[in-house]
Amino acid sequence: MKEYSRKVRLNTQLRTELAALIRTHLSDPRVLGVTVTEADVSPDMRSAKISVSLLGDDARLAEAVMGLNHAAGRLRRALGVNLRLRYTPMLRFVPDVAMRQSDRMNVLIRDAVRRDAERAAENAGTSGDRVPSEPSPDDAG
Repeated sequence: MKEYSRKVRLNTQLRTELAALIRTHLSDPRVLGVTVTEADVSPDMRSAKISVSLLGDDARLAEAVMGLNHAAGRLRRALGVNLRLRYTPMLRFVPDVAMRQSDRMNVLIRDAVRRDAERAAENAGTSGDRVPSEPSPDDAG
Protein backbone atom coordinates (compact mmCIF):
# COMPACT_ATOMS: atom_id res chain seq x y z
CA MET A 1 0.00 0.00 0.00
CA LYS A 2 2.84 2.38 0.86
CA GLU A 3 4.49 1.90 -2.57
CA TYR A 4 1.20 2.71 -4.29
CA SER A 5 0.72 5.98 -2.41
CA ARG A 6 4.34 6.94 -3.10
CA LYS A 7 3.85 6.31 -6.81
CA VAL A 8 0.61 8.34 -6.87
CA ARG A 9 2.32 11.18 -5.02
CA LEU A 10 5.29 11.12 -7.42
CA ASN A 11 2.96 11.10 -10.45
CA THR A 12 1.24 14.21 -9.12
CA GLN A 13 4.54 15.93 -8.33
CA LEU A 14 5.94 15.14 -11.77
CA ARG A 15 2.84 16.42 -13.56
CA THR A 16 2.80 19.67 -11.57
CA GLU A 17 6.54 20.31 -11.73
CA LEU A 18 6.86 19.45 -15.42
CA ALA A 19 4.03 21.82 -16.31
CA ALA A 20 5.90 24.64 -14.57
CA LEU A 21 9.28 23.68 -16.05
CA ILE A 22 7.93 23.51 -19.59
CA ARG A 23 6.47 26.99 -19.18
CA THR A 24 9.55 28.56 -17.61
CA HIS A 25 12.61 26.62 -18.87
CA LEU A 26 11.84 25.86 -22.50
CA SER A 27 11.93 28.42 -25.29
CA ASP A 28 11.12 25.97 -28.10
CA PRO A 29 8.10 27.41 -29.95
CA ARG A 30 6.82 23.88 -30.63
CA VAL A 31 5.97 23.39 -26.95
CA LEU A 32 4.06 26.63 -26.38
CA GLY A 33 0.63 25.95 -24.93
CA VAL A 34 1.31 22.31 -24.01
CA THR A 35 -0.69 20.91 -21.10
CA VAL A 36 0.69 18.02 -19.06
CA THR A 37 -2.35 15.80 -18.54
CA GLU A 38 -0.84 12.74 -16.86
CA ALA A 39 2.38 11.34 -15.49
CA ASP A 40 2.77 7.59 -15.06
CA VAL A 41 5.91 6.41 -13.28
CA SER A 42 6.98 2.79 -13.82
CA PRO A 43 6.84 0.44 -10.80
CA ASP A 44 10.64 0.67 -10.36
CA MET A 45 10.36 4.48 -10.66
CA ARG A 46 13.18 4.59 -13.23
CA SER A 47 11.05 5.86 -16.11
CA ALA A 48 7.90 7.92 -16.58
CA LYS A 49 5.46 8.28 -19.43
CA ILE A 50 4.21 11.86 -19.61
CA SER A 51 0.98 12.48 -21.54
CA VAL A 52 0.50 15.93 -23.02
CA SER A 53 -2.25 17.69 -24.93
CA LEU A 54 -2.36 20.81 -27.03
CA LEU A 55 -5.09 22.81 -28.68
CA GLY A 56 -4.76 22.49 -32.41
CA ASP A 57 -4.38 19.69 -34.88
CA ASP A 58 -2.61 16.35 -34.51
CA ALA A 59 0.41 17.54 -36.51
CA ARG A 60 1.03 20.38 -34.06
CA LEU A 61 0.72 17.98 -31.12
CA ALA A 62 3.23 15.60 -32.76
CA GLU A 63 5.69 18.50 -33.19
CA ALA A 64 5.24 19.47 -29.53
CA VAL A 65 5.91 15.89 -28.41
CA MET A 66 9.09 15.83 -30.52
CA GLY A 67 10.21 19.10 -28.93
CA LEU A 68 9.53 17.80 -25.43
CA ASN A 69 11.37 14.53 -26.03
CA HIS A 70 14.29 16.56 -27.39
CA ALA A 71 14.34 18.55 -24.12
CA ALA A 72 13.69 15.53 -21.87
CA GLY A 73 17.25 15.42 -20.52
CA ARG A 74 17.20 19.08 -19.53
CA LEU A 75 13.78 18.67 -17.90
CA ARG A 76 14.95 15.55 -16.06
CA ARG A 77 17.95 17.39 -14.59
CA ALA A 78 15.73 20.26 -13.43
CA LEU A 79 13.28 17.77 -11.89
CA GLY A 80 16.09 16.10 -9.97
CA VAL A 81 17.13 19.42 -8.48
CA ASN A 82 13.61 20.64 -7.71
CA LEU A 83 12.17 17.39 -6.32
CA ARG A 84 15.38 16.12 -4.67
CA LEU A 85 14.87 12.55 -5.84
CA ARG A 86 17.47 9.83 -5.42
CA TYR A 87 16.68 8.61 -8.93
CA THR A 88 14.98 10.94 -11.35
CA PRO A 89 12.95 8.92 -13.85
CA MET A 90 13.75 8.96 -17.56
CA LEU A 91 11.02 10.99 -19.27
CA ARG A 92 9.12 9.89 -22.36
CA PHE A 93 6.52 12.31 -23.68
CA VAL A 94 3.49 10.97 -25.56
CA PRO A 95 0.38 12.62 -27.00
CA ASP A 96 -2.71 12.28 -24.83
CA VAL A 97 -5.00 10.46 -27.22
CA ALA A 98 -7.78 10.18 -24.64
CA MET A 99 -8.23 13.96 -24.68
CA ARG A 100 -8.31 13.98 -28.50
CA GLN A 101 -10.82 11.14 -28.59
CA SER A 102 -12.96 12.84 -25.96
CA ASP A 103 -12.97 16.07 -27.97
CA ARG A 104 -13.97 14.19 -31.12
CA MET A 105 -16.76 12.36 -29.27
CA ASN A 106 -18.08 15.66 -27.90
CA VAL A 107 -18.22 17.09 -31.43
CA LEU A 108 -20.05 14.01 -32.70
CA ILE A 109 -22.55 14.14 -29.84
CA ARG A 110 -23.18 17.87 -30.36
CA ASP A 111 -23.76 17.28 -34.08
CA ALA A 112 -26.15 14.39 -33.40
CA VAL A 113 -28.14 16.43 -30.86
CA ARG A 114 -28.34 19.35 -33.30
CA ARG A 115 -29.54 17.09 -36.13
CA ASP A 116 -32.14 15.47 -33.84
CA ALA A 117 -33.42 18.90 -32.81
CA GLU A 118 -33.65 19.97 -36.46
CA ARG A 119 -35.56 16.80 -37.37
CA ALA A 120 -37.91 17.24 -34.41
CA ALA A 121 -38.59 20.83 -35.47
CA GLU A 122 -39.28 19.70 -39.05
CA ASN A 123 -41.59 16.91 -37.86
CA ALA A 124 -43.41 19.24 -35.49
CA GLY A 125 -44.02 21.64 -38.36
CA THR A 126 -45.50 18.95 -40.62
CA SER A 127 -47.53 17.03 -38.04
CA GLY A 128 -49.57 19.88 -36.66
CA ASP A 129 -47.17 20.69 -33.82
CA ARG A 130 -47.82 17.33 -32.15
CA VAL A 131 -44.80 15.46 -30.77
CA PRO A 132 -44.83 11.97 -32.37
CA SER A 133 -44.50 10.12 -29.05
CA GLU A 134 -47.57 11.80 -27.54
CA PRO A 135 -50.92 10.08 -28.12
CA SER A 136 -53.46 12.12 -30.00
CA PRO A 137 -56.77 12.99 -28.30
CA ASP A 138 -58.46 10.58 -30.73
CA ASP A 139 -56.34 7.68 -29.38
CA ALA A 140 -57.59 8.17 -25.81
CA GLY A 141 -60.41 5.87 -26.56
